[in-house]
This record gives sequence, C-alpha cells and structure tokens, in this order.
Amino acid sequence: MKAIVITKPGGAETLQLQEVDDPKIKDDEVLIKLSATALNRADVMQRKGLYPPPKGALPYPGLECSGVVEEVGRGVTRWKVGDQVCALLSGGGYAEKVAVPESQVLPVPQGISVKDAASFPEVACTVWSTVFMSSKLSPGETFLIHGGSSGIGTFAIQIAKYYGIRVFVTAGSEEKLAFCKDLGADVAINYKTEDFVARVKEETGGKGVDVILDHIGGSYFQRNLDSLGLDGRLFIIGTQGGATTQLDIRSLFARRLTVQAAGLRTRTAENKAVIISEVEKKVWPAIAEGKVKPVIYKHFPLAEAAEAHKLMESSQHIGKIMLYP
Repeated sequence: MKAIVITKPGGAETLQLQEVDDPKIKDDEVLIKLSATALNRADVMQRKGLYPPPKGALPYPGLECSGVVEEVGRGVTRWKVGDQVCALLSGGGYAEKVAVPESQVLPVPQGISVKDAASFPEVACTVWSTVFMSSKLSPGETFLIHGGSSGIGTFAIQIAKYYGIRVFVTAGSEEKLAFCKDLGADVAINYKTEDFVARVKEETGGKGVDVILDHIGGSYFQRNLDSLGLDGRLFIIGTQGGATTQLDIRSLFARRLTVQAAGLRTRTAENKAVIISEVEKKVWPAIAEGKVKPVIYKHFPLAEAAEAHKLMESSQHIGKIMLYP
C-alpha cells in the first residue's frame, strides 16, 4: 500500500508518499480500506519530532479515518467485511489501509458521507472525554472554547449547544468569529483586539464561566483561571502558547477551581474503548439529527499531505482539513 512517511523530523517537505507493507491485523482488529483521514495538530508535532507515536503504533501520522472494512480478526464480533466505518487511531491514518482495534471503530453516522465521517472521531472523542466526561459540563452552564474556529472548536460549539450550554469562543479574525456565531456560539471574542477575561466577566455579570477548553497552555494559564467562576474547571489539551507557567496556588482556593489536562493518543486501549462507547451513545445521535455537522475547510489527495500541513500551520482554515487516499 501507499502511505505518507516522515522521512526525517522537520518541515512539511519531509512528508513523502512511499510504498510500504500492508498492516497485519491482530485477532481483535479490523483492517480498514481508507476513504479519508483528517489532519490534527498532533500530526504536525509528530512531523517535527516532538510527539512520537506510542509503542506499537504505526509510524505514519494520522489519528482518525473512515472507510470500508476489508478484513476482520478472528475475535471481532461487531464488524463485518463491507461495513462503512470511521475510527480513532493511535497512528497510521495517512495511508491506504490501517489496522485498528474493534473497540475504536464507530459506524458512519446516519446522514453523513463515508468521507466526511473521518472528520469526527478525534474531535468527538477529545471534546467528549475532556469537558463532558471529566469536567462534567452540564446543561445551563457556561463554556469558553479557545480556538473556536479549529476542528475541535467547531465541533465543541455544536455539541455544547445541543446540550443546552451557553458558549463563548475566542478566535483571531472577524471571519472566524462570524463563522462561530453561525454555528451557535453565543459570545465571540477576538483575542487579538479584546481582553477575553474582561469580556467574559462582562458577559457573565462578573461571575466567570464554568468550564474552559484550552489548547494554548502556559501563556493563557493565569488569564484562564481569572475567567473561571465558582467551582470552575479548566481543561488543557495543548501547549501552543508554552508548556510552563507560574501559579500562586492560593488563587485556586477561594473559587474552588479545578485544573485538568489530558491527551487522547496515549490513553490505554481500554480507556479509549470507554470513550468511543460514550461518544456513540451521546454524540452520534446529535449528528444523526443534523444538529452537529461536519465542518470541512478543504481536502487534498494523500500525495499532497505536505500542502495540507502548510495550510494547517498557516491557521487560515476553519474546521477540518482532509486527506483522500
């Protein structure tokens, strides 16, 4: 099969389409012939040599996919050859075929094309496992999403609105803010021209929000804490603005604040299976109802993965960038 190989750590030009061995499936795995995969920031980090794949994962980038089941292991009970599916991967999505544990496979949501389905697994599992399963975001609460126009952001806006949550977003252009508002965001803040802390306080009558989903990290840490209300929860999923910060621990006491952080790729197969099961029960119905839609900015042939990476690094996109084998 063909796959995108990271020939050495570095820029987008290090991504090259090469002939590689087909993956071999284990008893509990299915082999998927890909219709599509989607880019994630983690792919860029892996390309730069900053985010190696976990032990046992394929070396090619790609954390989600969709396609058709081509082969099933002896222990697989749910899926059969010919099923249209999408899946959460530990790696290997930038390829024509991928082997994945049965428990990380989902049906293509009702009303969604098999290609568009590849835009959902990583964002759905990330958002649901963090702010809903861990931070217990609940109907009637307030929720600030940094990077509202990103793949994760555009999904988070829609699923939060589906569950009756008041949504705040930050983004860096009026075009991106308008798009977020069209998706349902209640309050849209341009982080380049406004102080998001002041705007959050103004919009909440001085209280602050209940939950924040943040991919910036260090440079936003104190301002995120300042934006939270009583019993507020900050969930960090990235460090694009730095991995270190200083904290006066006393600032957490009075408002009983909680700070959490997690990745998705390095979780155990058992934990991923729990997340996948929850996503199918709680998120897939919202997609089937048309309340959560795929937000796809552009698609590229697999051979043009380098161009897709350049677009992602430009941050000009809104939503997901796709690759089609």
